[in-house]
Amino acid sequence: MKKILFLFLLVTIFSFNFHTNLNYSLHQHQRTSKRPNIILIMSDDQGWGQTGYNHHPILKTPNLDEMAAHGLRLDRFYAGAPVCSPTRASVLTGRSNDRSAVLSVGFPMCRQEKTIPQVLKNVGYHTAHFGKWHLDGLKGAGVPMLATDNRNPGYFGFDEWLSTSNYFDMNPLLSRKGIFEEFKGGSSEILVHESLKYIQTVKDDDQPFFIAIWFGSPHGPWTASEEDKKSFSQMDSSEQNHYGELVEMDRNIGVLRKTLRSMGIADNTMLWFNSDNGGLKNFGPETVGGLRGFKGDVYEGGIRVPCIIEWPAVIKKPRVSDFPASTMDIFPTIADVVGISKSEMISPLDGISIRTLFSKDMESREQPIPFRYMGKGAFIDNNYKLVIKKNKSNPYELYDLKNDPNEKNDLIEVEKGRAVTMIKAYTQWASSVDNSLKGSDYPGGLKEPHPAPRFWYTSPEYKPYLDMFSKRPEYKNASAIED
Repeated sequence: MKKILFLFLLVTIFSFNFHTNLNYSLHQHQRTSKRPNIILIMSDDQGWGQTGYNHHPILKTPNLDEMAAHGLRLDRFYAGAPVCSPTRASVLTGRSNDRSAVLSVGFPMCRQEKTIPQVLKNVGYHTAHFGKWHLDGLKGAGVPMLATDNRNPGYFGFDEWLSTSNYFDMNPLLSRKGIFEEFKGGSSEILVHESLKYIQTVKDDDQPFFIAIWFGSPHGPWTASEEDKKSFSQMDSSEQNHYGELVEMDRNIGVLRKTLRSMGIADNTMLWFNSDNGGLKNFGPETVGGLRGFKGDVYEGGIRVPCIIEWPAVIKKPRVSDFPASTMDIFPTIADVVGISKSEMISPLDGISIRTLFSKDMESREQPIPFRYMGKGAFIDNNYKLVIKKNKSNPYELYDLKNDPNEKNDLIEVEKGRAVTMIKAYTQWASSVDNSLKGSDYPGGLKEPHPAPRFWYTSPEYKPYLDMFSKRPEYKNASAIED
């Protein structure tokens, strides 16, 4: 009898331990395999050379430097275009800007495009946008968007949004889902503070969150606090404020990272930081780190931008990579991470998933990175870059970026075979973009013509607000800066 009782106790203890360990293992698996929170951070007009880790001579960016030291730093990362709105469209769609009709600054994005937040909402993500939008066709200084705007962030998949149509600065007037709100303080500080307030409300849900924080800095007209610009006293006023805005932005990226850690959610939160286009010309110390060209150019200085991805649960060892990647890769990569089929996205995509880079190097890129902007273009096939110019008598240049990163030695007459191959591939790609513009990618074709951009102060829907806006300093010369 004692033996039977002893065996019964052994079986009971073993069974309890087995089920306890099994439940613990399942819990651990569920915890570590949970879909990540995702935060996309984008600066506005920050050049490739404007970080501490890229050895800028006067600008210090300790928080971006720390982020780079703990994550994946991509040193050959490209904005989807050399200016603002087109790049923003490429982030949200994974496609070249011309496919979605965002041909240049202020052009409205086609309402038939499918975006990251729309797809993530379908698999249970909370979605929110904070900051600059510039995809609704409104030009001029940023104004709070209306709830009736059929291209506001809400239409394209963001449940919550605190946004403005274009560039904005200190003490901004923003729109919270169509309700105007006036804020006091630096724009970067406000966006991070409001983002963290939102995260606090959703972080304990079973649903993960997707947030886009699109800063207005360091875009003009430039207003920084005395403290943030004091290190740049040797520069002129605009330059002081430009660099002061970068100081404020960097500091608040640090606040975001620190608070995510204190909330206990940093480990499974993917932070993806990049700028929207290349740096500004003749603006204090050179902004693009020695590269050729600036904002508006398809040379490296106009499209290569700083980029850092931090995700502690997955990117366990900090690395620096020269693998060529772009903002068009953001959507495919997120889809790959979350487990979303390509069939959920509009095809053709111009980006690829770079998820593999999170754990190891990728030897070569199978799909080139294409650019088309206002009659100019570029086609990057690993180390080689084809530049397409408006000059009809001399329309192409070819560069080996590995040996000639500053694009000084044109190889178009030396590497004739490669040039012919790349020109043919670019021409075929451009033809497919023309078809996309006509609506061939959408079920049933294009449902409405692509509207032209317009200045908000000429739009009837903003007429009731013109008197109020006229009393605010940012609207005194609303059309002075268009991009």
